[in-house]
Amino acid sequence: MDMPARSGRLEGQVAIVTGASRGIGLAIARALAAEGADLALMATDAGRLEAALGQMAGLPGRRIAIALDVTDREACRAAVAQVLDRLGRLDALVNNAGIHIARGFLEHEPADFQRLLDVNLFGVIHMTQAVLPTMLEHGYGRIVNLASTAGRWGSRNQSGYNISKHAVLGLTRCVALETAARGVTVNAICPGFVDTDMLDGIKRDYGRMGIDAEAAIGSLLAHRVPLGRALRVDELTGIAVHLASPESSAMTGQALTVDGGMLTA
Repeated sequence: MDMPARSGRLEGQVAIVTGASRGIGLAIARALAAEGADLALMATDAGRLEAALGQMAGLPGRRIAIALDVTDREACRAAVAQVLDRLGRLDALVNNAGIHIARGFLEHEPADFQRLLDVNLFGVIHMTQAVLPTMLEHGYGRIVNLASTAGRWGSRNQSGYNISKHAVLGLTRCVALETAARGVTVNAICPGFVDTDMLDGIKRDYGRMGIDAEAAIGSLLAHRVPLGRALRVDELTGIAVHLASPESSAMTGQALTVDGGMLTA
């Protein structure tokens, strides 16, 4: 993986990235580090976190890794307290941790809906409530929620996932209204199809439903995405850095779509 370009825009800043051990989360963490931020990387798998730290060798700034299940409210609060203790401050939170389940609506069990909401929505709620008191006290903060184009429209065979991402966008707008006057911005990024292991998981889920996943996704990319391909993770990092930085001070409550043109096709 190539080293991100450096400019020092986030020197002296401290950021948390959840779901930071791979995929989009790791790419964003690397980009924030390249800009000089000190980082707390959080994910459920401690081994993957250590591997992620290894991939960031040579980048500036301090980094710590905290194994965390974002569905655990008290663990989220304890993790934020640890960041403040070890890194001394907190300026930005990137809520990236998430899961995907693809299944027809009638095949969805109640446990599927609950699991998707627990991770994708309540994980964002727990972490946001954990960081906000400090941010509001200091009159500054940047919260960036990774949502999805699935939070903007309906789609077949992923009703549970779509519900969770629609909820994240609603939460983003509501919290932004409550915090804007106190120096804290809250925005969301809505990626389309991104070439990560989550896309591989979607293909496996489609296969279990008897759908030719390669053909279905290939057709969607060819006919609904003008770019004609899935996004690379590095194509999301620039906007994440902007939203996590002081330069985005006039932007809050927004959901920015990065999808290769899918919503306009």
